[in-house]
Amino acid sequence: MARRIPSLNALRAFEAAGRHGQMTLAAGELNVTHSAVSRQVKHLEAVLGVKLFEGPKNALRLTEAGRALLPGLTTAFDQIDVAVRLVADTEEGPLDVSCLGTFSMRWLIPRLHRFKAAHRAIEVRLTASDNPVDLARDGFDVAIRVGAGPWPEGAEVVRLLAEHVGPVLAPRLARKASANFSGIPVLHTRTRIHAWADWFFRTGRTPPPAAGTEYEHFYFMLEAATAGLGVCIAPWPLVADDILAGRLVAPHGFVESGQDYVALRRKRPHRKSALFCEWLRAEANLFAAQHPVG
Repeated sequence: MARRIPSLNALRAFEAAGRHGQMTLAAGELNVTHSAVSRQVKHLEAVLGVKLFEGPKNALRLTEAGRALLPGLTTAFDQIDVAVRLVADTEEGPLDVSCLGTFSMRWLIPRLHRFKAAHRAIEVRLTASDNPVDLARDGFDVAIRVGAGPWPEGAEVVRLLAEHVGPVLAPRLARKASANFSGIPVLHTRTRIHAWADWFFRTGRTPPPAAGTEYEHFYFMLEAATAGLGVCIAPWPLVADDILAGRLVAPHGFVESGQDYVALRRKRPHRKSALFCEWLRAEANLFAAQHPVG
């Protein structure tokens, strides 16, 4: 049975107007005039036989029918956008990147200006996440993760950096610390609850520190360590700048964690993600050369 779908232009105009709550804003998004959006919405109302907006022109409100229609259209247009980007192969437009939040803030974002300067037509859109990724399902072009694998099937794996970890703390706190940090507040994060135990195992040091303050996000824990609130286990790429600047010290250095930072992309022609991953690899090599593990 053939689908009976109203004009896509009319549906798109209504979806934008309903989402923004103003036809003027919808017109700006769609790069058409206010009157064009209004005509398309009226056409859709005539086809459906219901009113989709009510109230004065300067304070439009969705009707019950409009509220019922809008969510489905927004989801549908989002899915169309993802499907189109899955097959598009251009060197311009948005590039959706999923990245570990703290790695994004402390390593990736400070370097992104160099990618933008080299590829001005590509808009990198970052989403913070450390969850397992399905590139096709989630609609991301590239995902940056840390781990030992196995990585998702159908993904090209671009190795960036071997991870090295070690305890770090503020210099003024380090002056009071013993070799095993007894008497120093110990900091943990929920995302790596076993970091201390792993470090003690890899270095052969004993005993592991007692339970201490736990932070929800890795970034909070690093900020707490920088502020002198305790000692934490941190990866070298995330604290290299702080150590070089003297904000943190690493009295026992860093050891390999057995994990790697990697970029994941779909195994198919896609120039934007290929350019981005090539740039990531070059930046990682530059970082490793300029910041040898302490």
